[in-house]
Amino acid sequence: MSEKLKGKVECSGNNSSEAKECSLPLEKLNLGPRKKLLVLSLGGLLCHRVHRYERAKIPSFRYVDASYGSFRVYKRPHSEDFMKFCLERFDVGIWSSAKEWYLDNALDCVMKGLRSKLVFAWDQDKCTDSGFKTLEKRDKPLFLKELKKVWETLQGPAKPPHTAICPAEYKVDQVDDMALGPKGELRLYLDGLADADDVPSYVKEHPFGQPAVTTAHSDWGYYSKIISRFQKD
Repeated sequence: MSEKLKGKVECSGNNSSEAKECSLPLEKLNLGPRKKLLVLSLGGLLCHRVHRYERAKIPSFRYVDASYGSFRVYKRPHSEDFMKFCLERFDVGIWSSAKEWYLDNALDCVMKGLRSKLVFAWDQDKCTDSGFKTLEKRDKPLFLKELKKVWETLQGPAKPPHTAICPAEYKVDQVDDMALGPKGELRLYLDGLADADDVPSYVKEHPFGQPAVTTAHSDWGYYSKIISRFQKD
């Protein structure tokens, strides 16, 4: 929900289908297993952005990959190759809480020439303003990504539990980060997920990244207010 939970990865799959009359042209028939849907965030997973006025956070040990407006963007190591891997194994969507202009430019930086292969690329307009501010920045609105919007848009079933993981947030000072590389922990995890028969079972049996926020969390008082507000709606 807050910056602590950035880098969220959402995944779903359904390999079963009811038998129907085969009246489709041969070239439209999918004779192989159906790809699972993988929804990735942008900031904290594929790149790290720094506001130009936050000079203490601007690294001096590497060049900026791109600059848009007041932001400097640093690609995560292996991000382009990681996106190629994801697009080969999954149907991929990107969902960011950033504004459209930034998302468009950042995607051009992170996945050159691959954007047309995405199922969708959603920006802040698809998010829900919670009415709260983030814990990290008291003047920054906290936006929610309500996953029901994904299922409604793609006409899929209601989201079952155990279909999301929250990898640790990437920051530009992590110079030895290899999570997205060929032998990186996230890529290996997703490789196993792509071959899994059942997504919820795989995610439940293979915990990854940050644990879910529960009553034991140190900031539960903050999160519980948000949960209560949206349970009433």
